Amino acid sequence: MEHPWGRKGAVMPGGRLTQQERQQIAVGLADGLAYAEIARRLDRPTSTITREVTRNGGPTGYRADLAHRATQQRTHRRKPAQSGGPQALPQPYGRDAEAVRDYQETLTSVFITSGVPKMMARVLGCLYTTDTGRLTASELAERLQVSPASISKAITFLEGLDLVRRERDDRRRERYVVDDDLWYQSMIRSARANDEFIQTARQGVRVLGLGTPAATRLENAARFLDFVSEGLIRAAEQGREVLYTRSRTTPDPTTEPGSATTEPGSDDRHGAGGSGTN
Repeated sequence: MEHPWGRKGAVMPGGRLTQQERQQIAVGLADGLAYAEIARRLDRPTSTITREVTRNGGPTGYRADLAHRATQQRTHRRKPAQSGGPQALPQPYGRDAEAVRDYQETLTSVFITSGVPKMMARVLGCLYTTDTGRLTASELAERLQVSPASISKAITFLEGLDLVRRERDDRRRERYVVDDDLWYQSMIRSARANDEFIQTARQGVRVLGLGTPAATRLENAARFLDFVSEGLIRAAEQGREVLYTRSRTTPDPTTEPGSATTEPGSDDRHGAGGSGTN
C-alpha cells in the first residue's frame, strides 16, 4: 500500500485542507511527528496544522474522517450567517474579508495551543484583528455568533490574566480593549506569580532540613524561578517601548494593501546621506 506522504501531488497548498491531507495528518500524528514536520511534508503553514488538530480533538483524539465531516458541517452553518453578518461587511485598507476571517481562526488556534480556553481565545482573536482593538459585548457576540453570557465569562477570565481591560465610551457603553501595554502588564504579572512559590519553597527548605535531597530540590527550584523572574521583569522594562512603535506611514483605509508603504531605510529626514537640513 502506498504511504500517504508519497501522494503529495494531490494536495492544494493554497486552499482548504482536503480529506486526503487530513488522513496524512492523522498518519503523521500516529508516527509521533511534530506539527512543523507534518506541515513541511504537506507544504502547509504550521499554523494550519496546529489549528486543524486543536479544533478536532487534539493530537491524541484527532480522526481524519470526523475532522473532515465537522469542517463540512461548520461550512454549511456559516453560510447563512455570512449573508447578512459582520463578516460580509467590507474590510478597511482593501483587505480580503475571507483571508482576515481565516487568519483570525489561525490566531485563535495559536492562543488555544498556548493554554487559553477556546472561548477566551476566540475573544482575543477577534479583538486583535480589529484596528481599534476594542469592541462592546454585543459586537463580540455578533461577530462570534455566541451569547452575551459567553462573552461576559470570557472577558472575566481574560481580565484576570491582564489580557484585556474594560473602558467606557462617551455613551457610557462598556468596551473591552486589548492595547499596547497589556502585554507588558501580563508579563509582569506572570513574573510576580512566581513569588508565592519561591517563598513557599524556601519555607519547605527549613521544614525538610537544609541539605536533604527534598530540601535541595525545592531550593534549586526557588533559585531558578527567582533568577528567571528577575530577568523577565528586567527584559520587560527594557523592551516596553517596542510595544509603542508605530509605522512611519499610516495607510489610508480605502487603499489597497501595500500601497502605502515606506521605502526601506527611509525616514523623516531627506535621505540617509542627506544634507541634514530640517
